[in-house]
Amino acid sequence: RDQLVESGGGSVQAGGALRLSCPVSGYTAAYYCMGWFRRAPGQGRAGVAAIDSNKSTTYADSVKGRFTISQDNAKNTLYLQMNSLQPEDTAQYYCAVGYGGSCLSSANIAYWGQGTQVTVSS
Repeated sequence: RDQLVESGGGSVQAGGALRLSCPVSGYTAAYYCMGWFRRAPGQGRAGVAAIDSNKSTTYADSVKGRFTISQDNAKNTLYLQMNSLQPEDTAQYYCAVGYGGSCLSSANIAYWGQGTQVTVSS
C-alpha cells in the first residue's frame, strides 16, 4: 500500500470552504475506519471526523454541520469537505486509518498521513 498523502489544504478567509483528499487504496479490510484529525498550534492532535466500513460517520462537536467526511470507493479516496471555515479551524490536518473502534480516537489509528496545512484568516 502507498503512504497516506493528504492534499487540498491551503489558505482561505473565514466563511470559505476547502476539500481535503487522501488516497486510501490498499487500506480497506472487512472492518476498518478512516478519519481526519487536526493539530492546531500548541495543541494535541484531535479527531475531527470519522467513517467506518459500514459508512457510519461521526464528527467532533466543533465541526458538526460544517464538515462532511466521505469515501469514494471507486476512486479509493477519503474526503473531508469543510464549509463555513473559521479561524479556529486553522491546523495541520491528517488522514488516518484504523481497524478497530472509532477513528475519532487516535488510540485506534494504525496509519497516519503526513498532514496538510489549513489556514483560515478572519
